[in-house]
Amino acid sequence: MSPHVEGPTHASSPSAPSVPSAPVQAAYSYCEAVTGAQARNFAYGIRLLPLDKRQAMSALYAFSRRVDDIGDGTLPAEAKLTRLEETRALLGRIRAEDVEEDDTDPVAVALAHAANRFPIPLEGLDELIDGVLMDVRGETYETWDDLKAYCRCVAGAIGRLSLGVFGTVPAADPGAARAAEYADTLGLALQLTNILRDVREDAGNGRTYLPAEDLAKFGCSEGFHGDRMPPGADFAGLVHHEVRRARALFAEGYRLLPMLDRRSGACVAAMAGIYRRLLDRIEREPDAVLRGRVSLPPHEKAYVAVRGLSGLDARTISRQSNRRRT
Repeated sequence: MSPHVEGPTHASSPSAPSVPSAPVQAAYSYCEAVTGAQARNFAYGIRLLPLDKRQAMSALYAFSRRVDDIGDGTLPAEAKLTRLEETRALLGRIRAEDVEEDDTDPVAVALAHAANRFPIPLEGLDELIDGVLMDVRGETYETWDDLKAYCRCVAGAIGRLSLGVFGTVPAADPGAARAAEYADTLGLALQLTNILRDVREDAGNGRTYLPAEDLAKFGCSEGFHGDRMPPGADFAGLVHHEVRRARALFAEGYRLLPMLDRRSGACVAAMAGIYRRLLDRIEREPDAVLRGRVSLPPHEKAYVAVRGLSGLDARTISRQSNRRRT
């Protein structure tokens, strides 16, 4: 997400959204099925949204999933590059309002409708494609600033796209002009947590995301191809270093919550809360990520969702922000 695209900071969606036509409803249903099947944490959060926002977020997810699947698939690199550029061309059609309701691509139909219903900054999906192109080309990252540019493409942009659906409440804090920045930062926090969780899986796919200078500092430059690190490697030290970085990003990104309406804030708090708890588990037992994927049980996700819906996280962040200003 190198180029920073500002997301809107206006009021939430219209109070009485029009009912989509049958073809559009079917397209949204397809996107919701994709989301429910392939994005358990994301789907858990968007359940808390009203129907129109939930549909729009499902359309965003389904398009993003398509882009990710191209990057993660088994096609040769050249074929992936071609598919990604075809997907970018489709995005151009959506942006130009050149997708009819009876188009054979349900994701395009749903996303085109969502983009007319909400001021979604579709440039963020171009950034996502840019980030996946970095994966296809096998780019690695020397410093945190290098990795941050990648994370802004594949995650910060998603935060800003989501903010286009959520909007900000009319009575939001005067700092609401920074809402897009906070959404971007929260996306970085989630992505860095993902990177820590998936170090073994990514290594198996020939990818290393953590900054090379951090790997060298903690003696982990040989990578993460087994459930044990070589003698002299301080893997726990590396994980704790990255966890501190992620926590700082969460602290900054959570300042978005008081700027959102109750249900949008609950959605963000639920998704971010799940990842914060994953981060807690990784911090407590760093070696667990070398043995397999760390996840939360359903009852713990439900607890996080209840906290978000209660507004507890938003109120806590608001109080902390007020203390910082006084």
